[in-house]
Amino acid sequence: MNESNIARRNSHWGRKILITLSLILLTGLTIFATVFIIQNVQKNKITIKTIKEAWNDNYDYNTVYNLSKSFLEENPFNNTALTYHGYACFFLAVAQNDNFQTQEYLDECINNLRLALYDASKSAAPQIEYMLGKAYFYKNSVSTYFYSDLAVRYLTLAKEHGYQADDIAEYLGLSYAALDMTMESISSFTEALLVRESDSLLLSIAEQYYKAKEYAASIQYLYRIINNTENEEMLLKSHILLGNIYIDTEDYDGALKEFNAVIENNDNSADAHYGIGLIYEKQNNSVKARAEWRKALKIQPNHAGSLKKLYNN
Repeated sequence: MNESNIARRNSHWGRKILITLSLILLTGLTIFATVFIIQNVQKNKITIKTIKEAWNDNYDYNTVYNLSKSFLEENPFNNTALTYHGYACFFLAVAQNDNFQTQEYLDECINNLRLALYDASKSAAPQIEYMLGKAYFYKNSVSTYFYSDLAVRYLTLAKEHGYQADDIAEYLGLSYAALDMTMESISSFTEALLVRESDSLLLSIAEQYYKAKEYAASIQYLYRIINNTENEEMLLKSHILLGNIYIDTEDYDGALKEFNAVIENNDNSADAHYGIGLIYEKQNNSVKARAEWRKALKIQPNHAGSLKKLYNN
């Protein structure tokens, strides 16, 4: 009897020890699994840090766009995420070849940056204003609506708040030109010229001076292009504008010389043939004038000036 009781007690304690060891093992495995899952969740969780790392990793705009978009689904008003998402949208927009996709990205950019600007710090706000100004500038170029006034507004704010970028003055000049604010455009273009001289910038200034009927100033900039450029397109455009100036100042021989210089390089210039037609018109030679305008339309069927001369007179 005693041996039987001892055996039962030993068996009972054995089961207890086995159950205890099993519980300890199960608890350990549960803790290990929990820690492993938490670590993996933390590893895969999108944070501001991961968004910044993607931005700094060769400016991977697609990854930044996707990460920030997912982050904003749970944190829709996070200022930093809104800013990075807006920036990624902008650079994706300017890389598109399809205007519809460009506009979609620009709209998303503007919406996010305006939300970010609402709660931006004083140090971050000027750069956001700068990017908003550029976004509106590009939106103006691909949309049927006008956004140049908003481009001017935000670029001016960025400048007033101390943000410095080499292209602000040039963007302002182009935006003012679109708004027919000629003198403001000239002022901004001249400021941009102090930072970086280019044929396109010189031509833009010449065009604005021509618009303001300040022909002498326009001619000076055109000669700088003609005498120095290696860009054939800029050269031909400069000769065309110079020819138009000479027509306006009644120097028809000078104008004809400029248009012929264009045709010698490119006989398929509708603008040059149109200009020669204007010269003949001024000289009361309507037959030759109309012949030149027909040449222009043969080259460019939608040439506005020639269409107006031939069919609206």
